[in-house]
Amino acid sequence: MSGSDETTGEMSDGLQVELFHPESDREPGDTNWQKYGFDVHPVVFPVALAIIALFIAVTVLLGDTASQAYTWLFDTIGSTFGWFYLLAVNVFIVVLLFFAFSKYGKIKIGGVEAEKEFSDFSWMAMLFSAGMGIGLMFFSVTEPMFYFNTPPSFFGAEAGTGAAAAAAMAQTFFHWGLHPWAVYGLVGLGLAFFSFNRGLPLTFRSIFWPLLGERIYGWPGHIIDLVTVFATLFGLSTSLGLGVAQVNSGLSFVFGSGMLGVADIPTGTGPQVVLIAAITLIATASVAAGLEGGVKRLSTINLYLMFALLGFLLLVGPTVFILGAWVEGLGAYLQNILGLGFFTGTLGAAENGTVTAWTVFYWGWWIAWSPFVGMFIARISKGRSVREFVLGVLFLPALFSTLWLSTFGGSALNSALAGGAVQQQYTELGYGAFETLGMFITLNQYPLGVVSGLLATLLVITFFVTSSDSGSLVIDHLTSGGKHDVPKTQRIFWAVTEGAVASILLIGGGLTALQTAAITTGLPFAVILTLMCYTVYLGLSNEYQILESEEFAETIQDLSERDDVDVVTSGSDMVTDISDRDESATGSD
Repeated sequence: MSGSDETTGEMSDGLQVELFHPESDREPGDTNWQKYGFDVHPVVFPVALAIIALFIAVTVLLGDTASQAYTWLFDTIGSTFGWFYLLAVNVFIVVLLFFAFSKYGKIKIGGVEAEKEFSDFSWMAMLFSAGMGIGLMFFSVTEPMFYFNTPPSFFGAEAGTGAAAAAAMAQTFFHWGLHPWAVYGLVGLGLAFFSFNRGLPLTFRSIFWPLLGERIYGWPGHIIDLVTVFATLFGLSTSLGLGVAQVNSGLSFVFGSGMLGVADIPTGTGPQVVLIAAITLIATASVAAGLEGGVKRLSTINLYLMFALLGFLLLVGPTVFILGAWVEGLGAYLQNILGLGFFTGTLGAAENGTVTAWTVFYWGWWIAWSPFVGMFIARISKGRSVREFVLGVLFLPALFSTLWLSTFGGSALNSALAGGAVQQQYTELGYGAFETLGMFITLNQYPLGVVSGLLATLLVITFFVTSSDSGSLVIDHLTSGGKHDVPKTQRIFWAVTEGAVASILLIGGGLTALQTAAITTGLPFAVILTLMCYTVYLGLSNEYQILESEEFAETIQDLSERDDVDVVTSGSDMVTDISDRDESATGSD
């Protein structure tokens, strides 16, 4: 099928609009300001821009004071609201699984006549690229090594032992497994449903239609979208900042004394800002090409590069150890997932910093990142059932993440357990310096380290570009009143703005400033997501009632009598698909 927003003919549009769309004369972007190549919401765009500019100005003017303030705020939020982050994300998993395995799982995103816009492979490729690619590259070695040397207090293991290695894999899987993808899946499902099934703008305000009604177009909706813009921008800036720090260290290590020894590439904030500018130019060209021409193509390239690097290390690295660590790590993760999910360190075992410095940061980062990833997932998921959507988003990327973490983290732990170079470098450099070099130090222990190091650097760059692309697309939706298609000038503007914000945060406080921005914007957004669980339930419940109503049954009876229409029902006789008989049911590539 084509990658358009069209459904199956006029009959499809009429059925969905007549029975499922709310009674409203409003359309996405109907009050927008259009001039100078922009098509923007008259309130959300200028207010967001003004607050972002004010934030940048304060960060620059305060200098070192800003850096100290970021550190204090990060610690305060983690210690005060950590329990809320942990509780909220656990609730999201339960709610998402309920939607998938209840009667609502048969509901199709976009309505019973909606068709898939993208093939399963293209869909999965874009999920990986938008979800957490940069983070996996950054933390896949350094996080397990940190826990190996400073075991999480939950496990009570002794540092530097096999028990510490097992605890390291389980704790890392916990941070990159089901919990983050539950956050993404919940947001993506809500956005996709209210946009494609209800015809509302593709913005966060639309999810609250069951509670606010027409007021989503007023200030309550403006505030929701503004919080979403900030969460998206700062969550994205965190990933971009981490990515460029790793690119900088990778280039310096590969071309410097670490491997080739042919060039002395400086590291630090200055070079990283230059790299952000250069990579942002590439991202700008890609985002100008649009979803089909730029984002999807680069996402597919990303997936091939990921498989190439993963397969390479699996072959030349300690293969048996990696696979054994994967299986043992999965077992430890699944055995302790409930305890880890609720562990705050308040009672019993003293918390040694893992929850505050790692888990709470991750949960805040995922929540801040969720409008970006969730909206992007929603944009590419039309035509999939709720059950297919949840199972695809929740389990497959999480399983792949554990294999990736086992391959790179396991290779590092294999060296560390033997007292090899990886552990020696960790001890010599300390975690702070090892953080951006861990991937390259590990790859250098195996054949063709230069080639794999360059491939890893290229992969981080392509992840940087696709993240910027996808983020620009999402912020465009938010600041254009929910329009699916926005002017090229506007996409370019936000790509440049994202790079500028990431640069300013690096200058104003380094990685701590980036992490603080993510966790701070994630806090109010966690409250919004908690309320969203209820509004999505109301929307799905209403959809199910309509699908089983007499009015819908009469419409389906009329369609069933036509020779050119196929009507598909489930075991409970609920209609799950309507299509033109002469058309195929496969998605496009």
